[in-house]
Amino acid sequence: MQDIAEQLHAWHAAGRSFAVATVVGVSGSAPRDPGAALAVDAVGEAIGSVSGGCVEGAVYELCRAAIESGEPVLERFGYSDEDAFAVGLTCGGILDVFVQPVVPGADPALDAGIAYIASGTPVALARVIAGPAGLLGATVAVTADAHHGALSPAPSTTAPLERAVVAEARAMLDAGRTGRLVLGLDGRPCDDEGQGTVTLFVESYVPAPRMLVFGAIDFAAAVVRIGRFLGYRVTVCDARPVFATARRFPDADEVVVDWPHRYLDSQLDRIDGRTVLCVLTHDAKFDIPLLERALRLPVGYVGAMGSRRTHRDRNARLREVGLTDAEIGRLRSPIGLDLGARTPEETAVSVAAEIVAHRRGGSCLPLSAGHGPIHHDLARAEAAEQPAERPRERSHAA
Repeated sequence: MQDIAEQLHAWHAAGRSFAVATVVGVSGSAPRDPGAALAVDAVGEAIGSVSGGCVEGAVYELCRAAIESGEPVLERFGYSDEDAFAVGLTCGGILDVFVQPVVPGADPALDAGIAYIASGTPVALARVIAGPAGLLGATVAVTADAHHGALSPAPSTTAPLERAVVAEARAMLDAGRTGRLVLGLDGRPCDDEGQGTVTLFVESYVPAPRMLVFGAIDFAAAVVRIGRFLGYRVTVCDARPVFATARRFPDADEVVVDWPHRYLDSQLDRIDGRTVLCVLTHDAKFDIPLLERALRLPVGYVGAMGSRRTHRDRNARLREVGLTDAEIGRLRSPIGLDLGARTPEETAVSVAAEIVAHRRGGSCLPLSAGHGPIHHDLARAEAAEQPAERPRERSHAA
């Protein structure tokens, strides 16, 4: 929903009813991750996507029906060899889609959640997608220090459950996680969906992940552009004011003139495990103090530009300042994948490809060279967790 938040906020501010269809479960080679959303307003305008085209038409009609009925619905879209022309996913995956109608002013949690998302305030929306009929669609919006909405018009009957939902959603928000949550009616965590349980889908909306690009060189401009394309909030930092200018980096969210290590020290409360650092200066007086700090921080990726010789010299200098082999081993250097890149744009593609592969667990091999799952992160998640019982709602096979 974050991708379409601006338009949803505009509809909401104008008092226009709409319905939001959200991917709340995936299995196999599904085209979109949980949290992907499509919304349709009362006059039929549609924004967003839940499947990249496979089932958009059917989901659109579900949204129109939800607006008319005022009732939420959980729908499954899958694949069936017996009915190849039915609505479904040609890739063989399964999508669970929850459709919820929204009437501005009717639900305090949805009203607050849409406002928080549009303003960039971190918030988690916890919505009941399966369980007792009276709770289906109930929503609680949770921030770091407050929550809005209730699971039931009679709070005393769901108080333990609501307290648990708020606590669990706040923990997921703190970790930036989106996913299913299964609780008993008494608020206790459950391993499986079934009688006497409530299944919620918790969507955490947090600011865009950060990309810090150190070194205001021509290659940096290309990295900035592709970083923005990937959805990062991009900062360029360089100690040299003649190079670090907004004119040279119009695609950057901000350009900072400061020593790289000093700027990084000032950002410790604004970086997390999603943050990526691209060190492009390949100048020891800038790189070593910066990497000495960066490689000890819980960031998602640290890469540094330079030749093989520069890499060996840099590693020796990092050992001299006290970094361990394990800490140095976190450094991606020379930065990027081996694509044979020459130009700044080709180099930026190489860097971006390595960042995506590192984040998602990709092998970096051509897809045509393998036979396993395309989406490595989903395969790992499915292997690590026992699959929960799937919703027993109406189903479309394809």
